[in-house]
Amino acid sequence: MATSTSKRLDVSDLDYDQIRNNLKLFLQNQAEYSDYDFEGSGMSILLDLLAYNTHYLSYNANMLSNEVYLDSADIRKNVVALAKQLGYTPTSVVSPQAVVDITVNNVPTTTASITMAKGTTFGTTIGQINYNYITNEAITMQPTDGVYKFSNVTLYEGTAVSFQYTVDSSDVDQKFIIPNEQADTSTLNVIVQNSSSDTTQNTYTKSQTLTELDSTSKVYFLQENSDGRFEVYFGDGVLGKALEDGNIIILEYIVTNMNESNGASSFTLDGTVGGFTDVTIATVSNSQGGSLAQSNNSIRFNAPLQFQSQNRAVTVKDYETLTKQFYPNALSISAYGGEDAETPVYGKVFIGIVPQSGATLTETTKLSIVNNLKKYNLASVTPEIITPETTSIILTSNVKFDENATTKTADTLKSLVINTLTNYSTTNLQKFEGLFRYSQLIQEIDDTDTSILSNITTLKIRKDFTPTLGSSTRYDIYFRNALYNPHSGHNASAGGILESTGFKIDGDASTIFFLDDDGQGNVRRYSLSGSTRTYANNTQGTIDYETGTVTVNSLNIASVSNIRGKAATSIEIIVEPLSRDIVPVRNQVIEVDTDTLSVISEADTFAGGSAQAGVGYTTTSGY
Repeated sequence: MATSTSKRLDVSDLDYDQIRNNLKLFLQNQAEYSDYDFEGSGMSILLDLLAYNTHYLSYNANMLSNEVYLDSADIRKNVVALAKQLGYTPTSVVSPQAVVDITVNNVPTTTASITMAKGTTFGTTIGQINYNYITNEAITMQPTDGVYKFSNVTLYEGTAVSFQYTVDSSDVDQKFIIPNEQADTSTLNVIVQNSSSDTTQNTYTKSQTLTELDSTSKVYFLQENSDGRFEVYFGDGVLGKALEDGNIIILEYIVTNMNESNGASSFTLDGTVGGFTDVTIATVSNSQGGSLAQSNNSIRFNAPLQFQSQNRAVTVKDYETLTKQFYPNALSISAYGGEDAETPVYGKVFIGIVPQSGATLTETTKLSIVNNLKKYNLASVTPEIITPETTSIILTSNVKFDENATTKTADTLKSLVINTLTNYSTTNLQKFEGLFRYSQLIQEIDDTDTSILSNITTLKIRKDFTPTLGSSTRYDIYFRNALYNPHSGHNASAGGILESTGFKIDGDASTIFFLDDDGQGNVRRYSLSGSTRTYANNTQGTIDYETGTVTVNSLNIASVSNIRGKAATSIEIIVEPLSRDIVPVRNQVIEVDTDTLSVISEADTFAGGSAQAGVGYTTTSGY
């Protein structure tokens, strides 16, 4: 006779309460327990125990299945192991780097050269905390015109560490582990000494590809082990030279405080340079690049991309992936072919990098990235690291709130809205993929406080250019977003949709000039007398409303005006966009201009029930 379905245990539910209820129903349908009170007896405890045990097992089974796949794995060692299957090694912590010029003073003229030893120590202070910076190589310098100057010296934050292992093949479990969790593996130097009696040493290089290895290749491999430390291992005698008993493995590296000292700008010598203490240190670029070890999310994202690139740089995605590997401190990377530039440059690929810390990359860092990329790219293609172009969004927001729904003042709500706009810029923008979505912004303003009823927010966009003073020069400003121009000659009498900050031109030291447009595609140069505009040149340049390109022709600028009361070196060009959504193109980065942010917060008379609310209610233009 077939078994009744009522006597079958439902095993499809994984929730604790459902499991317990299914067990209870199963027992109730058995003749032996038909009249049993499951809730009022010791059987209730047994049901709880069985349900908890089943729930634990199902949870562990679910977690186990998640850890099998890179996309869903959460435990660090599993993420690393799955990435290793794709040939991907996570990046370690990274030491901040600064570039300085060091001039040694009062050196006897008889001195032929000065050697600055590897590990020469320098000091800096940030927030009353002292940090050590060191050199990672020995540098010898001869005098130039009697001056002993070390130019563009790279300093690394941290402490130099050396650790040794002696190879013992009888120990099948022997591993060569870097014991420090805060070791920067990009500074790792691996040396193999023949033995304690034979001090001959050979420096091994990190293997980049297996296709170029043979049995004599002096290379090492690097991987992150299960406890988060990095492990060095060597060839097997087929792919890479094998180790021999008695070999001494010397691991030299820098242990760093990671990102704590990013931004250091002033350095002092701790010790000597070639035996001399009287030195002058000039900072070429502040310290930058210090970062934590690569996160699980970053590994999950980058490992498949690197696997797809197959250790070669052909597509722009290949360049982005490899650049992230060589510069892990990158917040955002954008690569595009030279053929896609405003002015096509064939045979080049341009790579923009937004660092997690530091405004721009140093020339030393750029050169290092380019040299690493050249190992993978086509011989006919030259990679070039370019500085991101910033487009600033100028916001004016008029916020209405119900004063009966809050105890906050208008000023308090204004501050909260300013914080919302600032956080929106930090969270959603300031990276290449950071598209400005207008509807999202106004929703976030409304969500700032429950008392806010509405907001009217207008925007303009701004780009800055630094003129070449004293030289007649053409300037091209690329907004890469269409500009507002509903008809020919739009708003010409009021200056069109373009405005600029002031400047003076060569040969006229007294007149401050500005730029606007005539609504017909011409950029004009004018001066102001009160509010009256006097035009000196009605064809100073052109404006392409469709592409968002502003061109200023043959302008010999002598000086630029202060901007918002501060000395400036650039000229601001401000325009009205056609769309309220602003799209970053190529190496363009969008941000909210917090210096010009304007927020007006006022009580809504209509919601407040004012007698004149329906008669005297005022609104703000959205244009």
